[in-house]
Amino acid sequence: MRINYNYIKIIVLLLVVGGLFAFSNHRNEVRKIAEPSIKFLGENKLFITEATVSKLLIQNQRPVTEQPKEIIDLNELEIALNSNPMIKEAEVFMSVNGELSAEIEQKRPIARVNANASYYIDDEGSFMPLSSNYAARVPLVTGNIKKNALEIVFQFAKAVDEDEFLKKHIIEIRQNDDKTIDFKIRKSDFLVHLGTLNKLEKKINNFKAFYQKGLKDKILDNYKVVNLKFDKQVICTKK
Repeated sequence: MRINYNYIKIIVLLLVVGGLFAFSNHRNEVRKIAEPSIKFLGENKLFITEATVSKLLIQNQRPVTEQPKEIIDLNELEIALNSNPMIKEAEVFMSVNGELSAEIEQKRPIARVNANASYYIDDEGSFMPLSSNYAARVPLVTGNIKKNALEIVFQFAKAVDEDEFLKKHIIEIRQNDDKTIDFKIRKSDFLVHLGTLNKLEKKINNFKAFYQKGLKDKILDNYKVVNLKFDKQVICTKK
């Protein structure tokens, strides 16, 4: 019987290629993860550092850089990152070469509570801890504040954040025991009593008109209380 050496060569070649592929694939799977690439999205990048994010990339109580590619659970890493109260959203990716990348969007604070405890309220009304890396320039919130009941303060702080005039001028928001709101503005020492948030837009427009008129007439320093409680008028109490 005549032997077909071409078939033998093809079979040997396939075995060699298959062996090389299996070897390469095994080596790729057991390859240790390199230092992760961390990218911060958006403009808000100041409250949490790359070093902090790297420390959060833990699996099986070990840093990911000490573990082989094959056992890395991306979903578990995302859950770990998203559990951090300074992170709004995180996504983790891995390339075919075993390069780990994380994209981080940080929370954006719109007010800072200074009552029984100190913390931020973010732009979605959630708790956000203070950062040792950066202090946001946002209105201070004082008065009767509870972490599990931030809705009223959040709604007014959000209105301030979305209005250029209010954002420029308001430096303190106070929630009273009866849940009404007072606030103070920059460069003036009078107290503004807003009352409830009912007809808020109308009350704010009244205050803007009062402020512009008072600034023009140079009489803002004559008042100690400006009452916006009634939506059809502004009542001022002189010093």
